Order: sequence, then structure tokens, then C-alpha cells
Amino acid sequence: MVVSVSSAPDTANFPPAEERARRIADDQQALDAARQVATAAAPEAQLRDRQRRYPLQQLALFTQSGLGGISIPREYGGPELSFTTLAEVFRLISAVDPALGQIPQNHFGLIQLIRDAGSEEQKRRIFAAVLAGQRIGNGGPEKNSKHTLDMQSRLRQTADGLRFTGDKFYSTGALFAHIVAAKALDDRQQPVLALIPHPAAGLEIVDDWSGMGQRTTASGTVRLREVLVDPANVIPLLPLAEKPTIQGAVSQLIQAAIDAGIAQGVLDEATQFIRERSRPWIDAGVERNADDPYILADVGRLSMELSAANALLRRAARTLDEVDRWPVTAESAAAASIAVAEAKVLTTEVALLASEKLFEWSGSRATLAEHGLDRHWRNARTHTLHDPVRWKYHAIGEYYLNGRFPARHSWI
Repeated sequence: MVVSVSSAPDTANFPPAEERARRIADDQQALDAARQVATAAAPEAQLRDRQRRYPLQQLALFTQSGLGGISIPREYGGPELSFTTLAEVFRLISAVDPALGQIPQNHFGLIQLIRDAGSEEQKRRIFAAVLAGQRIGNGGPEKNSKHTLDMQSRLRQTADGLRFTGDKFYSTGALFAHIVAAKALDDRQQPVLALIPHPAAGLEIVDDWSGMGQRTTASGTVRLREVLVDPANVIPLLPLAEKPTIQGAVSQLIQAAIDAGIAQGVLDEATQFIRERSRPWIDAGVERNADDPYILADVGRLSMELSAANALLRRAARTLDEVDRWPVTAESAAAASIAVAEAKVLTTEVALLASEKLFEWSGSRATLAEHGLDRHWRNARTHTLHDPVRWKYHAIGEYYLNGRFPARHSWI
């Protein structure tokens, strides 16, 4: 296994060391731990973005605190905390460093997938590893395929076992993971998920993510060349497509929480900059920029929109909590997906608007590199491209007008 890390000299010790994770018992402990991680991440967030330096210590703290295991079901030794708490954990951390917030996103999405599609043996083994401090990373979709579900990767049966060959991109979390999850088609042309220990012979994680935003997520390439895969680590995915689940809604809830965090971080830094560093416009007739009537109105309006976005996020999380209490039906899965889609639309729009308004409110000096305020717009614009909200509007309209349920995949 080879890791290319040319842009980040502090990543030379990959694969990651084993982390010793404590056990979180309840929602309040999880929220306290998230605030501690956020406090630790805040001081150098701007510098990490500028230097493309990974939040390794902060990610280790996230894992050691036990946050990585908060969604593990009780029957497998976890606390099985609410989706409301899960969303708030991501919102709190992303408000100070959304790259740190995004790194474990796939970890939780994959936990939900394993809950829905894994065998009992797989659940026991993998969930125990997560509770012990292991992270799951994503060998993402394929960069040059027709669309995000198109796969050229193959898992073939050979004389010496199952072999995985393929190239993945947008592989957020893989560089920092103890287990890399990657999808392929098997010999029957059926989709499967392979869980591959990191390191493994033939597994190469390349630090080639050059996105303008979310710079320190390491969302680059995973190459797999004849990687030997234990059959016990293969999860068939076709059954997942044939039954209603909340897997997509859970993944989208976390994405929406990250965007809500970005918006909160923008508003926090913008209001501080306006009060402490910016000058009023000459026609305003005020001593402080914070007393400009147009800025006051703008900040008030955007604060209300963020409150509305956060309310939709909490409502979506509560909907998931309610749906998860009972066997999931097509109707309840659709209701969850639509509730999350509504939150995702508004958190996306508020994050983008806030990160643009920041400069209008603060004036020319806000564009100086020394302040690093451009990272907010870069992060918001990059992360919100994960899935287009124009299709959320379409799905919401179809649901309410025509009674049609949304598609079953990870993007709704």
C-alpha cells in the first residue's frame, strides 16, 4: 500500500494508528464531546485550510472521544443515539472546520448501510471494531464514469480468492481510515461493497484532491489493483435497492448538518469582523459599520433564514428518529427522505448566501488573504455540489403534488 502525500508533510505516518475510543453513554455526552472537538479545531482552522494541512490531532480526538460509535445499535454494544444528536454533532464541528466535519461523514453513512445490508456476523465484527476506535473510509464513486452510480470496478473470483480492481475518486475519509469501503460489480454483474483493511497489498491511496474548498478532506483517488478481499467482508447491495431503507436520508441529513454548520461559522465570523474590523460606508452616517441600517437588516434576515434552516434540520432528524423506531416502509422511508431534502435545500442556500454576503457586509479588507474569509465561500460552494438541490425541489414537488416517492439511493 502506497500513500502519496506531497501536499501535507504531517501525513507521513499513514496508515493511521489504532485509536482507543471511550464509550459515550448518552446524547449529552456526545454533544459535550463535539463541543470539545470544535474548541480544539477552531484555533488553526484557517491555517490548515491555507496550508492544506490535515486535522489529524482533531480527528484523533473525535475518535478517542467515542463520537465515531454513537450510531452503533445497542444490541451490538453501542449507545444508538438519536439522529437529532448525530446532526447536531456534525453541525457543531462543521461550524469551526467543515473539512473536519466532512471526513467522518462516510463513516456514519457506511454504518447505516451495514445496519441495513450487512449480515449478523458482519455487524458484530465491524461495529465492535468501530467501538474500539476504528474509522471507516469511503472508496468513492468513479471519476470518469457516465454518472455517479456507473461502475467499472470489478470484484472477480480467481484461483487464489476474490480480487478487487478499480479506481475511485471523491474518497473522503479513506486516507484516515482503518477500513476502506469500495463498491464493485461481481462476476454476476451484481453490485457489492467490499470492506478492505487499511493497509492492504494493492491498495493505493493518493492525496490528489485539489478542490478549491474542503481542502483538507483528502477526497482524492483510491486505486485498487488485484486487492485480495475476504469473502466475509463482502456485502451484496442488490437487496438494499429492493427494500425501503433510510440509508440515503441518513447520509443526506449529515450533509445538511455540515452545510448548516458552514452557515453558522460564516455568520459568527462575519458579525465579529463587522464589529471589530470593518468601516462604515460614507453615506451611512454612522460611526460603526455594525450600525449601518442595511447591514442590520441583512444580518437580521439571514439570521432568520439560518434559524429556519436549523429548524428544518432538527425536524428532519426527529422524523428519522420516529421512522427508525418501527420497521421501515416505503411510505415512512419517503417521508424521511423528503423531510431531509427540505432541510438540505435550505441549509445549502443559506450557506451559499451567507458566505457571499460576508464580503458585501465587511468591505474590501475582508478579501485580504490574511483573514482567510474566502474559505467559507469555497467550502460552502464545494460541499453543496455533493448533490444538486435542484433535484431536491423536483422530488419534493413530486411527493406533495403527485404522491410519487423519491428514488432509493444515497442522494435523497
